[in-house]
Amino acid sequence: MQTFGWLLLIFSLGLPMLLCMGAVSGPYRTTDHGAGSHQRDQDGDARTECHRCCDPVEDYPQHAEPHPQFHIVPQINITILKGEKGDAGERGPYGKSGKTGNAGPRGPNGVKGTKGSIGVPGDACKAYYAAFSVGRKKALHSNEYYQTLIFDTEFVNLYNHFNMFTGKFYCYVPGVYFFSLNVHTWNQKETYLHIMKNEQEMVILYTQPSDRSIMQSQSFMLDLAQNDEVWVRLFKGERENAVFSDDFDTYITFSGHLIKANTEG
Repeated sequence: MQTFGWLLLIFSLGLPMLLCMGAVSGPYRTTDHGAGSHQRDQDGDARTECHRCCDPVEDYPQHAEPHPQFHIVPQINITILKGEKGDAGERGPYGKSGKTGNAGPRGPNGVKGTKGSIGVPGDACKAYYAAFSVGRKKALHSNEYYQTLIFDTEFVNLYNHFNMFTGKFYCYVPGVYFFSLNVHTWNQKETYLHIMKNEQEMVILYTQPSDRSIMQSQSFMLDLAQNDEVWVRLFKGERENAVFSDDFDTYITFSGHLIKANTEG
């Protein structure tokens, strides 16, 4: 019983004390306003203001110095936004041509190619011909001017290169030609003839007057160009100049033929 009395006494004395301590230190909170929120007492010591948790929250004045404002910049990863490859567009116009560059160095020789196929046969070598042989049955006497010897008999006239009306051979195939002239002289008369190339005297056939008549000839070769003319001319003179012939036999002949054309190389 004595023990129970001591416990009752202790309980009656300690309960009010505990209640007082709880009222002071229990439902209170400290308010910290940062570095500038500490209040100082008269002695200059910093102190902290206490508030109970049930007290209403007061709006404290703003600080003189504003807090720095931060802006969030969004960053987008482009690789995750890349789409599929599109179709090729239309080809654009050609640009202007640039300046011609310098020639580059010569490249190495290429590999030798394979042998080609045989071509078609070519045309046969073309052969050129020219030949004539003409005669005269009429005699001819000289006068005060030169006379062209005209022929009245045609033995050979290949491709008509010899003109029977003008008495001239016209060269249509350039090359080397052979010519010959045969006449019968008249006794007691002079025979004086020239074989002409164009208007140039090339060779002469001449016999002096004699008591008898003879056959006289002249032959030579000429290198002719195209359209050259070869003909026989009777010379004029103080003495009588003549070539003998009759109407039955051919005493005067003039012949020529091509030996080698210039195209043969």
